[in-house]
Amino acid sequence: MKNAYLADAAKRLAQAIAVIVLTYVFTFVVVSILPGDPITNILRDPQNGFTEDQIRAIIAAQGLDKPLLVQLGTSISHFVTGDLGLSMRSTRPVSTLIAEVLPSTLILASAGLAVALLLAVAIAYGTQFLPRRLGQGVLRALPSLFLSVPNFVIGLVLIHAFGFQLGLFRVIEPESAWATFFAAIALGIPISAQIAEVLIANLDHESRQEYIAVARSRGLGQTRLFIRHLLKPSSLPVVSVIALTIGELLGGSLITETVFGRTGIGSLVQRSAATQDLPVLQAVVSLAAVVFVLVNLLADLAYPLLDPRVKLLGDARRLPAAADTTPTAGTPGAVTP
Repeated sequence: MKNAYLADAAKRLAQAIAVIVLTYVFTFVVVSILPGDPITNILRDPQNGFTEDQIRAIIAAQGLDKPLLVQLGTSISHFVTGDLGLSMRSTRPVSTLIAEVLPSTLILASAGLAVALLLAVAIAYGTQFLPRRLGQGVLRALPSLFLSVPNFVIGLVLIHAFGFQLGLFRVIEPESAWATFFAAIALGIPISAQIAEVLIANLDHESRQEYIAVARSRGLGQTRLFIRHLLKPSSLPVVSVIALTIGELLGGSLITETVFGRTGIGSLVQRSAATQDLPVLQAVVSLAAVVFVLVNLLADLAYPLLDPRVKLLGDARRLPAAADTTPTAGTPGAVTP
């Protein structure tokens, strides 16, 4: 099992590297064929005061006078070594610009994911143990409602209610603790919908298994039954959903930062898009792809570790069939004396 797991991990790591490289190549090609010439728009802008000799020197230093394939090879080699190039507007290293705003985005994204997980688990718990009218009706409809409302609408409502009306935070201080908390709520509510839907479906399946009936007959409390015997065996598909929502989490962070006026990756992307600062845009898109691919790789590698019922069959993963999901001793959710 250990050798099979290591071989599978190595193969999936190679696939992840290939996806990252292809994403970078695609981003480079798209940026290269975009309409508009940033060299003309920026370097030859009379307000910048560059002479023709200076412009030629800058073009040569950036390698923009070389064939596209040569530029691509140079760009990939620099990206692998962590050199993201220079901003065409500020002439500062792109890595420095990203490092200045990345902590704010990471804090917001982490807080938003925490809110999404707590909200999803709370809703799923209620659907299993609250009275039927509330648990089966209202709570099961919440994920669909959350998914249908964009996070910027939720953000505007929260700003109006808690910022202007109740005065819990000041709009001019978007980095404060309260402002970050409500921004995380705006970001986490739509994401919680997808997690809750999958978790509820798996809890419904697990609650019908025989070992749950045995646990109920032994007088286990609702909370202990939920955490020890229902939540753990239902968590494997949730890991997949969380990994897939990382892209939505990053995209939602950019929108939420704009709504709340936070300085983060979103504001950097907005400025770069408005000024056609292509090195910054390419670096941000490429780094987002790296994060998305790595998170999904880690989630994929975690499956056999989280649930020993997951078996590796060559190139494929086999999950336990629905009819064979009753845990035995030593597997997640098994009732032990």
